[in-house]
Amino acid sequence: MQAMGKRANGNRVSTVLGRRLGGELQSLRVAAGKTQRQAAEALSATPTKVVKMESGWVPMRDPDIAALCTFYGVSEPRILTHLLELAKTDRERRKVKGWWNETPTLATQVEYIAMEDAAVKVRQWQMALIPGLFQTAEYTRAMGVADMSWDDIDRIEDVVAGRAKRQARLYGDAPLRIHAVIWEAAFHQLMGGPTVMARQLEHLCNLAELPNVHIQVLPFRAGGHPCIGGPFNVLSFGEDEAVDVVHMDTPRSTIWVEDADESQVFVSLFNQASRMSLSPYDSIQFIDSTAKEMSK
Repeated sequence: MQAMGKRANGNRVSTVLGRRLGGELQSLRVAAGKTQRQAAEALSATPTKVVKMESGWVPMRDPDIAALCTFYGVSEPRILTHLLELAKTDRERRKVKGWWNETPTLATQVEYIAMEDAAVKVRQWQMALIPGLFQTAEYTRAMGVADMSWDDIDRIEDVVAGRAKRQARLYGDAPLRIHAVIWEAAFHQLMGGPTVMARQLEHLCNLAELPNVHIQVLPFRAGGHPCIGGPFNVLSFGEDEAVDVVHMDTPRSTIWVEDADESQVFVSLFNQASRMSLSPYDSIQFIDSTAKEMSK
């Protein structure tokens, strides 16, 4: 598990796949009983380079990976092949200059948005808010106004525009599949007032008609549940070598869970919450009924 705020190192960034690759190389180094200084000498490089590689700060060259595997005594070809494929995928993702890189207001969300753009499926547990991929512009603006930390209130429109671009992934030939489990509290939080909230809930009902959108409500009457600790997202990718990645935002940092076993724990928690929730049909009936009550 990695906790971080905005992670950057000059013009380099620490990526999720880069950190996973670095972590695997570090594990091989430790198993071989080698130090970072010895690894650096094997590459005719400085220890700082090995530190950056193992932390995912820099894209890795295939010759460096091959040289380190030889130095660590890795004899299984499948291990080297796996690492080289992981490095290739990471390099390709780093080259992508998405729209999110051009909006300063979204600087703290760059890595998540990039990962979401590459994902094929997102499982999202949310406690108090409607997920960003489902938000109407009015709802997003109301959230922005409620956040008193803005230096320039006009930057809220950057966030609104960013949400709209992210939501484009819900449509098209290969749409993002999303399964959202949302606690009942989120539907009673009058973000922007009854009218704005009613329109937001109506929008959810419309989105639920999409074949790639799966929405469930976890009702209050379900009582205690396994996800009470806080909201999280589980992102899944199309590549065979890419494990599920878990993302959580806290007031002071962003947490990524990048280990296959640890991420599976969150998948299990999500599945338990899903089983405790209303069925998709009953969830939409609940949302529609709540929207009508707010419209009165």
